[in-house]
Amino acid sequence: MSYIIDRRLNSKKKSTVNRQRFIERYRKHIKQAVNDVVSKRSITDLDSGEKISIPKENVSEPVFGHASGGRRTIVHPGNKEFNEGDHIQRPSGGSGGGAGQGDASDSGEGVDDFVFNISQEEMLEFMFEDLELPNLVKRQLMGTESFKYVHGGITNVGTPNNINIVRSLRSANARRIALSGKKRRRLKDIEAELDALRAQEISEENQLRILALEEEHGELKNRLERIPFLDDFDIKYNLTIKQPQPSSKAVMFCLMDVSGSMTQQIKDIAKRFYILLYLFLQRNYKQIEVVFIRHHTSAKEVDEEEFFYSRETGGTIVSSALALMHKVIEARYSPEEWNIYGAQASDGDNWSEDSSNCYTLLTEKILPMCQYYAYVEITERAHQSLWHEYERVADEFPDDFAMQQIKGPEDIYPVFRELFSRKENA
Repeated sequence: MSYIIDRRLNSKKKSTVNRQRFIERYRKHIKQAVNDVVSKRSITDLDSGEKISIPKENVSEPVFGHASGGRRTIVHPGNKEFNEGDHIQRPSGGSGGGAGQGDASDSGEGVDDFVFNISQEEMLEFMFEDLELPNLVKRQLMGTESFKYVHGGITNVGTPNNINIVRSLRSANARRIALSGKKRRRLKDIEAELDALRAQEISEENQLRILALEEEHGELKNRLERIPFLDDFDIKYNLTIKQPQPSSKAVMFCLMDVSGSMTQQIKDIAKRFYILLYLFLQRNYKQIEVVFIRHHTSAKEVDEEEFFYSRETGGTIVSSALALMHKVIEARYSPEEWNIYGAQASDGDNWSEDSSNCYTLLTEKILPMCQYYAYVEITERAHQSLWHEYERVADEFPDDFAMQQIKGPEDIYPVFRELFSRKENA
């Protein structure tokens, strides 16, 4: 009897297919677990995956059972410690670690949960599933940056991997018919004449005629056999051509209030919201630009670094940001060519006489150019004049304007999903 000791190491990602199958099967439960995790986790901490759990009653996997008895030899992959005849020591800490042996947990995970790690890529996929920029339309064909390969017919030249077998065999068959049709008809005539001659009385004249016909028959047969089944010019190839794809040009304006009324906690919440928005845009849309605008009493277009980390502050005039947004649109982003979006975060404080200016700018200048505009107010207090003016805007533009309130970090992700969820009639 021979024994096999498997010393191969477990190769990386060898269970990728099984993992993808598992994720697809329990997508609903994993998505819910990811939503729960995101609500408790810092949005900025997305450089790694997360450990999530699924209730055990929701997980049912097929298993193979072995009948008891008999002599069995088991090969364990990854073995590098044991040899034939070695005894495996009993695990320390009692009689095994089966279900029901775990301790109580205050983290919501216990022995009844199936716990596994989800990667960063998988986590982002679940976070942004069923989200989209509303009202996105294709406005212009953009240069040559986006192409797709489409079938462009049949050609006589190409590479072996593009051979069209059906068309090649059809061409070969047509060639053989064209080259052999006349000869085959002559063969049939010869065979019919030979049958007739052989049925008659044998004479010298008939014998000579039969010999001549048999010689011609053999020559025709040889010619037919020399016709190749497949010739070089029979080979046909699928022709693929690069076709330019209509690509949606979109720009997202991010407007953030950095006035003195915005406490550090409120600013952190606003930054987390914009980081989530930025990740969503970068992941889901290739042809999109982001314009960052910070404002207090005056507004300024800044880069990503300054938008998230600058400490500049001041009073509050919200309309300055809206006026700058309108100016940038007119200068660089024609509504005829671009899908224009806006996202504004503020604590709701504003110079009282300026809130009406915001209403005018939005309704008369910005929203007629925009596909969608989202306003997020970060406050636990009662709403002030800016919120009430924006309510009027929402009544006039129900499909193009949305507003939500964030009270704490746990509201960021639910509010984000509410603002950018995929509409059924989209």
